[in-house]
Amino acid sequence: MFALNPDLVERVDCTPDTVVTLVDGTKYVIAESVPEFIDSVRHYRASLIAQASRMEPEPVAAAPASSDDELDAKVLPLHRKER
Repeated sequence: MFALNPDLVERVDCTPDTVVTLVDGTKYVIAESVPEFIDSVRHYRASLIAQASRMEPEPVAAAPASSDDELDAKVLPLHRKER
């Protein structure tokens, strides 16, 4: 099995073979036709959107309580380089 990241596809050409060119210039000859490849990408992206819509949002974790002493930052003087 071989999978391509559809986000990295720059173009798909039909020269009689179907050639997929990635954004980095890498080329792959695939068995699917251009319309079949486009349908595969469309189906994959639709499945991601459908899955994301079914996900439950997780509650945001509260920041741990801290004392006022922890909020005070220590300041260290920086020495300038002499020119």
